[in-house]
Amino acid sequence: MGKEAAVLQRIQTPKAVYIHIPFCTNKCHYCDFNSYVLKGQPVMDYLDALEREMEQTVRQVPPGEIETIFVGGGTPTVLLPDQMESFLNRVRTYFPTQAPNVEFTMEANPGTTDLEKLQAMKAGGVNRISFGVQSFNNALLEGIGRIHNTDDVYRSLENARAAGFTNMSIDLMFGLPKQTIQIMQDTLQEALALNLPHYSIYSLKVEENTLFHTLYQRGQLPLPEEDEEVGMFDLIMDTLRSAGYGQYEISNFARPGFESRHNMMYWRNQSYYGLGAGAHGYVHGRRHVNMKGVQPYIDATRKGLPILEMSDVGREEAMEDFMMVGLRMRRGVRDADFLEQFGCKLESVFGSVIDKFLRLELLERTEEGYRLTDRGIPLGNEVFGEFLGVAEAKKD
Repeated sequence: MGKEAAVLQRIQTPKAVYIHIPFCTNKCHYCDFNSYVLKGQPVMDYLDALEREMEQTVRQVPPGEIETIFVGGGTPTVLLPDQMESFLNRVRTYFPTQAPNVEFTMEANPGTTDLEKLQAMKAGGVNRISFGVQSFNNALLEGIGRIHNTDDVYRSLENARAAGFTNMSIDLMFGLPKQTIQIMQDTLQEALALNLPHYSIYSLKVEENTLFHTLYQRGQLPLPEEDEEVGMFDLIMDTLRSAGYGQYEISNFARPGFESRHNMMYWRNQSYYGLGAGAHGYVHGRRHVNMKGVQPYIDATRKGLPILEMSDVGREEAMEDFMMVGLRMRRGVRDADFLEQFGCKLESVFGSVIDKFLRLELLERTEEGYRLTDRGIPLGNEVFGEFLGVAEAKKD
């Protein structure tokens, strides 16, 4: 049965598509994503290259019924309305979305979404928008390098509603320089007053090759103390749960039925197409990363698929991935899913690690499997890390 499950993973046709638009109005101080300032970039050449990659990809692995599409960046909404229309036409050509309840998300920055552009997005099939708001404190926004202010947020949401969008989310951040628990509380109140169906709230990570990393190394980044950051996360969880939002993943809160189905594909370790400069994909048991630079990506698509690296995901590595991404979800990992994918019981591979975290009360048993406890949520990364290498070591 294990072999059959492994074969199943290798022939599973992706039902999810990720597409990367790498252009931004400016580079935020904390951002290490594969993104480039828009000015002077060959946007239409890039869209042509994306079409070449789409055509080659679907020829190699024809899509079945696509359930989710996610356009990220960068800032996809820096595309002009005519560029947006052209881009979405190409997406529909190669990844037709006949499924009646397909989820088609696009990331957006407040201030880059006028009514005409939003109408082009709606007409092109987009039915969910994720706005990168980060904070409702203008001084904090300026301090992290965002070019929008809170007025832009309200105007963008108003435009989106006028264009007919109802499924919207905003991203917020905590642990920012000079951010306090009180500032976080004020931001949460303003965010909840918008009455949106979904909120994503992430902690700041100081990544290499960012301005914040340089400042951090010089001792010039005034980050909150660790206990204050923990206090912010506790406040976030309490506030959103009290307001009727389910914490369905460590950083994500939604009203019932509005969970991000695309991100659930990642957390359930499902296959997905990854297209665009620097995009990651997971198809037929193999992970790949595309060429990162805009021009190198464009040039590469003229010769074939623009792949920088590709690797087979072995059965043991897939088991570890299953645990690490699955435990991010509040429902946790399910015995039946593990058995279906790998043909053996979860405890037969990870029993010792699970027992350890049950004793420490960082994991708990559910009717279907295991999940993080409330105490385990803030320590999630430490828990996930313990699963690394376990299945590989058992094999030996």
